Amino acid sequence: MSLAQFFRDNPGIRYIMFGGKGGLGKTTFSAAAAHWLAGQGHRVLVFSVDPQASLSDIFERDIFGKGEVEIAPNLYACEIDADRRIQEYQEEVRQKIRDMYGIDQIPDEIENYIRAASAEPAMEESAIFDQVVDIVVKGGYDYYIYDLVPLGHALYYLSMASVYDAWITKITGLREEMRKYDAVVATIRREKETEEDRILNELIYIRDRINKSSSILTDPQRTAFFFVVTPEEMVIEDTLKAASLFSKYDVPIRGYVVNRVVPSALLEQDIPEYLRNRILMQRGNMERIHREFAGRILAEVPEMERDIRGMTMIAKMAGVLFGR
Repeated sequence: MSLAQFFRDNPGIRYIMFGGKGGLGKTTFSAAAAHWLAGQGHRVLVFSVDPQASLSDIFERDIFGKGEVEIAPNLYACEIDADRRIQEYQEEVRQKIRDMYGIDQIPDEIENYIRAASAEPAMEESAIFDQVVDIVVKGGYDYYIYDLVPLGHALYYLSMASVYDAWITKITGLREEMRKYDAVVATIRREKETEEDRILNELIYIRDRINKSSSILTDPQRTAFFFVVTPEEMVIEDTLKAASLFSKYDVPIRGYVVNRVVPSALLEQDIPEYLRNRILMQRGNMERIHREFAGRILAEVPEMERDIRGMTMIAKMAGVLFGR
């Protein structure tokens, strides 16, 4: 089956992810898939969850932190500015403290804590995850294409939804217990809504958003995850391990795309020895790829003559990936 046939046979698929080790072509394929789907008349958004995103480079447009930018008819792209999102977090926390305690100035001790917490490395990933939830929950597109981070971080990202959900469920349970006592106080004070009500409602709101996003990521009727692999031994090994781990998180793996295949036909020509050896190495690894991923390889993409940048090269890659 080809990638084009996959989408024709699965019209309910709306969320697409390309994953794999760094530098294998995830961003390239994300952009090419967005280009092809937009060309079919669908409204498509491709966005990166990688802090080191390179969609700006491949589209040759500075889209970082500018929201959803129209690249071509039906094709939109987005690179999330995590730093700005963290600053928004900080201000939201400050405002809630001001409102709760009726103060105009945040005490220095609390301000230092807010700044220290925001400097944690996980905060950047959390900020991006939260922005992605915003994008997905808002809707408005026919297809959403995630340009994922490399394998290890991708697993962390995909597991964040379940980690967040478990944490918020625990906190919500404690809040519900506390609300029983706070309700008594509110009744005595003749207040309609208790402070615990407001906190609990916010926690429930956050949990509902995360659950909605999480349910999409693991729904095989709506989501397709494609691994990008190259004919190299270590890449094959890492992909096999990652596929096993991803399955534990119910990520719907729908196929594999093999990238940077050097054509074997070159062996019939007078080529340098190093290139001949590389083709022979790839030939052995390709046999293993076909054995390990039998029936699930959706495309084999040859090594291109130059980097994929700009709409002309993206269109060319889309033609190779989906078939002209």
